[in-house]
Amino acid sequence: MLGLKLPTDPRWVNIVEKNIEEILTDHAYCEQKATSTAISLIVQFPEYTELVQEMTALVKEEISHFKMVHDKIIARGWVLGRDRKDEYVNRLMKFFPKGGNRTTQLVHRLLYAALIEARSCERFRLLSEELNDRELSEFYRNLMASEANHYTMFLGFARKYGDREEVDQKWQDLLEFEAKIMQVLGKDATMHG
Repeated sequence: MLGLKLPTDPRWVNIVEKNIEEILTDHAYCEQKATSTAISLIVQFPEYTELVQEMTALVKEEISHFKMVHDKIIARGWVLGRDRKDEYVNRLMKFFPKGGNRTTQLVHRLLYAALIEARSCERFRLLSEELNDRELSEFYRNLMASEANHYTMFLGFARKYGDREEVDQKWQDLLEFEAKIMQVLGKDATMHG
């Protein structure tokens, strides 16, 4: 369903289980960055009314997810750690050339967002199925559907605002590029890398 070309190595869950505090901190910041992305799309593309409406709803949802993750951190007696560079996103964002017209820029942003949400969904599924921590397993099962909805929403908007054939080709090319990134990453207690 997600179209990812390289699934996460299931051994990644073993890394996560030894670093629960780290993954929760990274996850919290991923939710915060997703909130920022939605706000940024509203600010930069206000003329796309339907997108603005959906991004407004997404801001509320993503910030509530941030709070849920933060609450998990507090409940375990920890505090939110510092944010760190997201190597996965930094590498991914180098795929499309900078510039182009506003529509092209929007489509590229939407495709990046769709892929990040797709990978998050795939990771949440893995955590929901493989984590020994039953509370976190259930937590990630509940979040998984939201991520899938976000992925399809972003991809749908990219197809709506861009040329469908061109967008689909860019999507496939981006998926191939992401698979190469995942061959190198995927060995850390981070949500994507």
